[in-house]
Amino acid sequence: MIEIAKIRTGFHSKFGIPRQSGLVPELKGTVVFNPEYRNADALRGLEGFSHIWLIWEFSEAIREDWSPTVRPPRLGGNTRLGVFATRSPFRPNPIGLSCVKLESIELSTPQGPVLHVSGADLMDGTPIYDIKPYIPYTDCQPSATQGFTGTVGMHRLNVSIPSELTSKTDPGTLTALQGILAEDPRPRFHDDPDREYGFDFENCSVKFKVQGDTLTVTELKKNRLSSRS
Repeated sequence: MIEIAKIRTGFHSKFGIPRQSGLVPELKGTVVFNPEYRNADALRGLEGFSHIWLIWEFSEAIREDWSPTVRPPRLGGNTRLGVFATRSPFRPNPIGLSCVKLESIELSTPQGPVLHVSGADLMDGTPIYDIKPYIPYTDCQPSATQGFTGTVGMHRLNVSIPSELTSKTDPGTLTALQGILAEDPRPRFHDDPDREYGFDFENCSVKFKVQGDTLTVTELKKNRLSSRS
């Protein structure tokens, strides 16, 4: 397939990225088209849609072989299911699908037309293969069943960030970060209250521990990480 664009997000590594799109609506992203696809005519009419589908590549999960079964994080990482019954990144073809909110379209920028989206679950620099409008009358199926995902309740953590740390972060980044942490970025089979985890988001480095249902940020500082080229 041909890469038509890349997405720019605040995630510089896989750790911390929500496991599905839309779980953290505060997360922002910008779709930047490759030079040969920087044509405003290709976006004509897209402004009428509130949401779009992004078809993309799990660029950090490419393998030469594949397994017919995987261990979904939602089941604790200990139960194997068929790869085609999951959204695991480890697939015969490492293709991802995300529904994101189309916040705005900017037609004239130094990088050509760009799409501003929210609710994205992609790492910075992820290759985009295609973009399609989300159409409610056909894409939304109210009677659809949830399979194994319906047997596991949604679990969000209480996030505690000491006040002396919040003052070091701008409000927008802080709100998004709180949403990310509430989704519990840890591998589901981890339950060590003494273990410290960390990742980078936007221009911040964050470290945290989890005890019970409470996640406590232990370090939050600015760094000089920049987006991938």
